[in-house]
Amino acid sequence: MARTAQLRLDELSPRAAAAAWRERLAGTEMRLFARSSPAKLLAVGLVLLGMCVVAGVVTATAVDNRQHALDVISDQAEPDAYSAQRLYTSLSVADASAGTAFISGGLEPKPVRDRYNQALGEASAELVTQSTRSDGDADTHLRTGIATGLPVYSGIVETARANNRGGLPVGAAYLSEASNLMQATMLPMAQELQAHRAAAIADTQHNQVRPPWSAIVLPLLAVAALIAAQMFLFRHWNRVLNPGLLLATATMVVLLSWTVIAGIVSAVATTDSRDAGSAPMAALTQSRILAQQARTAETLKLVRRDTGAEYDSTFDQAVSELNRILSGYSPDAPGAAEVTTASSALSKWRAAHQRMNDAVSRGDLNGAAAVATGAGANEATAQVDALDRALADGIGDTRNELRSNTSQAARALDLLTPGALVLSTAAAVFVAVGLWPRLREYR
Repeated sequence: MARTAQLRLDELSPRAAAAAWRERLAGTEMRLFARSSPAKLLAVGLVLLGMCVVAGVVTATAVDNRQHALDVISDQAEPDAYSAQRLYTSLSVADASAGTAFISGGLEPKPVRDRYNQALGEASAELVTQSTRSDGDADTHLRTGIATGLPVYSGIVETARANNRGGLPVGAAYLSEASNLMQATMLPMAQELQAHRAAAIADTQHNQVRPPWSAIVLPLLAVAALIAAQMFLFRHWNRVLNPGLLLATATMVVLLSWTVIAGIVSAVATTDSRDAGSAPMAALTQSRILAQQARTAETLKLVRRDTGAEYDSTFDQAVSELNRILSGYSPDAPGAAEVTTASSALSKWRAAHQRMNDAVSRGDLNGAAAVATGAGANEATAQVDALDRALADGIGDTRNELRSNTSQAARALDLLTPGALVLSTAAAVFVAVGLWPRLREYR
């Protein structure tokens, strides 16, 4: 019986031999091995290896995602927002220019006509840019609505011009219809498009200033585990120092420090891009929109020969909000000098507008038109142009600040993605090198 129970494995069939091995492994020998020092060392090594590798992969992924998001701001979101702002401005300038040309009566001045044509051309170009960059996104209906309305608008304006040249009063009605299409449909769509583009930048910046907790916590846990493993070795084997584990710990500390420092530098640069770039740029963009709204109301008042308060109310609301934004603009922000110039032009424009209203009140429509559209340095046209140029220059300054700081935020993370993979792999190798001599002692 004893011999039968102790048959050699080579005397058994393959299936019976495998069953015998499983019985042995599942029995006392396996339990004894699990409680043995080699098994404990092997378990510690596998845990440390896994933590180092996972920490490196997670850190590299988090950093790569952040760099990609910052690159999207520089390469897509910011140009899209700037294009949307130019689209709105071009449409609004075209509408104001159409009114200015109409006020002139008969054959409008060539500079005014050229400005209208240029504004329409720029609007068309920005629509193409928006469609090329953002094909298939949620704002397709906005771009489609503007693109569909633009030829309709220009056609109505041409009809108004033809009637105005012939001295037919119906031309004013056509121009009012065109302006209503622009003000009630196309410009709100353009403003919504611009708001969505600006929000995309703000959302990304908000996400990028938050710490990448996964890329910080996991390397920190790996460092803690490596320290705990060395204490475990000391208690069980009286090994004070393990060179491999020490090197692995130092490597993970380097990775953790690199991640924290680079993350702080990137977050500070992103904050600067928001506070000195996108935030003041949004204020100046809104100011430019308000200025164009006020100019359109001013010209329509003369086109419609309106003596009521409707257009004046629109003008006053837009100018009051514009004045509030310019007055509250930080003197330390980019574009502050341009804002000072814009505020001066706004004050002179308001004075010219008051002179225009005084002329309208006297029934002197020709005099009012001269104030609103004349070429003089103190007339409304000159001040509106000066205001718009100053705001455009200020937007350019803030845009440069936004792009510069965003690029700096991305550069701060350069090499960290491959560096995290290299350092974590090195740490895993050091763990294996450090524990292998201990395992060999049990051969």
